[in-house]
Amino acid sequence: RMTPQKNAPRAIVLMILGTFMLTVQDAVSKHLLEDFNVGEILFYRGIWAYLPIAWFIWRERERNLLQARKPATNVVRALLNTGAGLTVISAYGFMPLATAMAIMFSSPILVSALSGTLLGERVGVTRWVAVLVGFTGVVLMLQPEVQALGWYVALPLAAAVFIAFRDILTRQLGAFEDPTTILFYTVTVSTLAGASWMLAFGASWPYPSAWGIFAIMGLMNGVAHYVVIKAFALTQATTLMPLRYLSLVWAGLIGYVIWGDVPQPVTIIGAALIVASGLAILLRKSSDTGTK
Repeated sequence: RMTPQKNAPRAIVLMILGTFMLTVQDAVSKHLLEDFNVGEILFYRGIWAYLPIAWFIWRERERNLLQARKPATNVVRALLNTGAGLTVISAYGFMPLATAMAIMFSSPILVSALSGTLLGERVGVTRWVAVLVGFTGVVLMLQPEVQALGWYVALPLAAAVFIAFRDILTRQLGAFEDPTTILFYTVTVSTLAGASWMLAFGASWPYPSAWGIFAIMGLMNGVAHYVVIKAFALTQATTLMPLRYLSLVWAGLIGYVIWGDVPQPVTIIGAALIVASGLAILLRKSSDTGTK
């Protein structure tokens, strides 16, 4: 069996592919907001996401992947993930893709700040300094955005909070559940939430080309999560987590090419501080693990 070190190149390629597909999906969601509400996007995307899930279940058909060991925790995690989806997709309607994603990527900073209380982890001085640097980056990014957008900047901030608590639960579930089980609960709750939103705020039948877009989004969503899960199965998380920040690069490029979004200098500085803080936290956690 290959070691994590030998598997690392393959895992890195999978992680890069996964972050790219997820960012493209976010960009498509931003585009679809011109014709559909956020609930419709979650629902129509979600029903197609069951196709890759069905394939994952068929591949592991000797096990019952739909029988969760901790169903209540899975549901709570899925609700948090749905909250993140609702808020960040809504944010895309009011601000550049890269700006919303950069604010949302403050979630690792929140996880680090909360891990001492919720996970019983020791948070040392170095990690607290990194947390403060990250929040400084968030404040810098928010200053011009608050003036231009008002309360809408609360949407990606809320997404960051949802993601932080979701990731904490993901850590706790990782020791008990198969990734496909977690993904099934995630897609199911998100799709049901989208249906509920449509009942409350109205719905429209997608035009033919939109059906094709939703199908591609759903398939891409399932495949993207699968390749990311596979990447983490091949090598250490500390090797892969920094690659999540490639989403900001993809978002910046897509936003510029499609919408002509050019970030302000203060936004770039704030995003750089958020990324530096997240990487410092990851490196510190890696060092702590290595010294145990």
